[in-house]
Amino acid sequence: MKSKSLEWREEGSRGIFDCKVFSIRESSCRSPDDEVRKYTIMDAADWVIVIPVIDTPRGREFVMVRQWRHGTRELSLEFPGGVFEAGENPAAAAGRELLEETAYRAGRIEKIGEFSPNPAIMSNRVHFFLAGDLECTGSQELDEDEYIEVEIMKAGDVLRGMGKPPFVHALMGSALSLYIQKTAPGLDL
Repeated sequence: MKSKSLEWREEGSRGIFDCKVFSIRESSCRSPDDEVRKYTIMDAADWVIVIPVIDTPRGREFVMVRQWRHGTRELSLEFPGGVFEAGENPAAAAGRELLEETAYRAGRIEKIGEFSPNPAIMSNRVHFFLAGDLECTGSQELDEDEYIEVEIMKAGDVLRGMGKPPFVHALMGSALSLYIQKTAPGLDL
């Protein structure tokens, strides 16, 4: 039996909904079997998540942000991050979001990976950065609708807490997996 291509071809799309954060479109796609089917796609800007690390006499710590999440109607403790501004490159977005949300400036910032948050229905990507050599500038520069508290947490407490309130944001687990991949000595990969 001959193998068929797994790639689909988009033949057209039409907008269904548009708001400040995302838009939704219906995509007409031709299958590998040459049938046209319709799928719903959510388009949004790429965004960034930054893992800010501070090495202290107490051990390694992370700079985290606590904020309200409207979808789940609860507080979430997360790594800082946010949406790219128009024309902004990933590293610049990471540095800007870190500074705005936490008042920390990174002396060193390194991309450690990227994911598609939900490739079945979303077109965007999330970029992950590790930030070090942090300097506190003294004040956050929050957007008008952002209410964020900064917390310094032991890395071990964050790792043990992931998947339980207040560590409920799934992409934080992805961030931690990339952090472990990058920093765990002797990890047999």
